[in-house]
Amino acid sequence: MDRNIIHLDLDAFFVAVECKKNTRLKGRPLIVGGKSRRGVVAACSYEARAFGIHSAMPMYLAMQLCPEATIISGDMEAYSQMSHEVTEIIADKAPLFEKASIDEFYIDASGMDKFFGAFTWAVQLRKKIIQESGLPISLGMSVNKLVSKVVTGECKPNAERHIKTGDEQSFLAPLSVDKLPMVGKQTSTFLYDMGVRTVGTLRDMPLKFLVSAFGKNGVSLWNKAHGIDESPVVPYSEQKSISTESTFEEDTIDVKRLKSILIAMVEKVAFQLREQKKLTSCITVKIRYANFDTETKQIHIPYTSSDHTILKVVQELFDKLYNRRMLIRLVGVRLSNLVYGNHQISLFDDTEEAINLYEEMDYIKHKYGVEKLVRATTMDVNKRVRMEMNMFKGKVTKNLVN
Repeated sequence: MDRNIIHLDLDAFFVAVECKKNTRLKGRPLIVGGKSRRGVVAACSYEARAFGIHSAMPMYLAMQLCPEATIISGDMEAYSQMSHEVTEIIADKAPLFEKASIDEFYIDASGMDKFFGAFTWAVQLRKKIIQESGLPISLGMSVNKLVSKVVTGECKPNAERHIKTGDEQSFLAPLSVDKLPMVGKQTSTFLYDMGVRTVGTLRDMPLKFLVSAFGKNGVSLWNKAHGIDESPVVPYSEQKSISTESTFEEDTIDVKRLKSILIAMVEKVAFQLREQKKLTSCITVKIRYANFDTETKQIHIPYTSSDHTILKVVQELFDKLYNRRMLIRLVGVRLSNLVYGNHQISLFDDTEEAINLYEEMDYIKHKYGVEKLVRATTMDVNKRVRMEMNMFKGKVTKNLVN
């Protein structure tokens, strides 16, 4: 049975929500992002894109390109609410769907052709979303998630397209290599320098050559160029929070060590947040004293996923919370009120330098492991944790042998 994978992507989502709230903004160059000169563009209307403006662009440059553009700070609560409404429409109709981000969905409609046609059903669903939400949305369908995502990107804005089974490679061949998902600026520049500009050219390159040039990513590039993607549509479930806590071998009153542990915790949960393409607006710090009394303190903040923002709040909460000066046996950090949203398009008042830094840090952590890139203040903590884990493994091995 052929797979039928549908990709739905809300067009210029933040902008569309703002235009729904204020219809006078429709048809005008509109930018959502940080209003300071050092801020960045989170999203922009198609009218603004005509001037060369794009997401993650420094705001000062966007204003040079289009001085008459309207700038709006952004409203993550409104975006989250509209995303939830669209999710509910899809959940009511789709047999199996995955929410990939705040404005992006995959549906596995395999087997529907037996009844009334998967693409016909998908088109009807798209019309229902537009009618009930008032938002424009584009749709692509093919045999897998990879090709369907590219199809959606090519048919935008507010359109639909179906690439039939067997036509994947002919569809991809003339496209630029940077149209392939997860082929970033560095990889595409490297390919351009090699004379590889289209997916068709990339497809014709030997697998061994790509592996020698890109390592494991070479296999991924080869598969993408051939339109191969076996990844499943992962059933959607709403995650309520991301948390971590640490119970100490010995109760402690060493505040310096406690704060270093909290920093390491923030690095861990913030990275998980960005990996899942989510933002948080509620931060909780937890401590448990030696007598097992447990206390927590939380605060609501603007949506974020940045280490430095979360860390500042966690340190402030800990200072307010730890006032009994008793030995502590456990500390923890929890992030809740989660919504979908990439950090690079949601830190409205962040700088281009900060965004680039987080992207590079996350790339290293994703490739080599979270513990491979940490703040200097947490190096001793991470080293101690690894030593304790190795000691624990040694004890387990010894017990098994005996």
